[in-house]
Amino acid sequence: MSRLKELRIVDPVLTNLATGYSGNEYIGHHLLPFVPVEKEAGQIPRFGKEAFVESRTERAIRADSNLIDPEGVGLADFTLTEHDIGQPIDYREEQESNFALEAWATHVVTEKIRLRHEIKVARLVQNTASYPASNRITLSGSDQFTHADSDPEGVIDDAKDAISAAVGREPNTMVIGQAAWRALKRHPKLKAILSDTRTRLVQLADLREIFEVEHIVVGKGVQAATPTSPFTRIWGDNIVLAYVSRGAGGQRTVYDPSFGYTPQKKGWPQVDKYALPGGKVQVVRSTDIFEPFILGADAGYLIADTNA
Repeated sequence: MSRLKELRIVDPVLTNLATGYSGNEYIGHHLLPFVPVEKEAGQIPRFGKEAFVESRTERAIRADSNLIDPEGVGLADFTLTEHDIGQPIDYREEQESNFALEAWATHVVTEKIRLRHEIKVARLVQNTASYPASNRITLSGSDQFTHADSDPEGVIDDAKDAISAAVGREPNTMVIGQAAWRALKRHPKLKAILSDTRTRLVQLADLREIFEVEHIVVGKGVQAATPTSPFTRIWGDNIVLAYVSRGAGGQRTVYDPSFGYTPQKKGWPQVDKYALPGGKVQVVRSTDIFEPFILGADAGYLIADTNA
């Protein structure tokens, strides 16, 4: 048994609890979904236009087989990062508590790591440097969606065209920051498109129909630097469109062409317990091993600074 396995005694009950938790405010996995990998480092395909190019597959009798040029397949090195955090519980706290402290601690540490993933994804996909020049725009002046004369539908169409021209697929996922969503649902031009005459705000279902994007979610998550700091939005006044592989039967692998992934070591996350020196304090610890990556930047598009 390896040294790591000797030190880590996994609690299957708490691990199952951790696996079942879902942060409703976290949406990063819609853009860079988790996919299992066997190793903590290796190479996976980096997707560009070549992954979507039509190839001739017909073969005549006794003719040579059709071959893909191996030089057209780009590889990306990946190295996963271990994420680890624990919640200490004193034996007296456990005795006096009116609720299951270990289950509560499991929730706390699990959500901490999920928050970390959300922040890492948001920083990566909202960074203009993550995209080629043809797949990003920074709005200003009357083009910003808080201006009544702006044209959100036209901006979205341009973004869709850029992705389609680059990879041959229409974007199927849109992530909207909360501030951008507030501007869109009040935008007079979008409200005017609706067929009914009710005076109401635009809803997400309306945007799916207007923008013709299958999957639209709003980033509402918040973070704070310290327990006494004010909350700030994880997702700013930005919109990200992307083609994200749904995978056959909902099962994704790193070999499906897509905007990006979060490779995660197979079998993780895990929750374990250990005692601090003295034996009076138990630590409930959650560990996960992952790292988000953009693998096909051409399959995404960033609309930055939607609001004035």
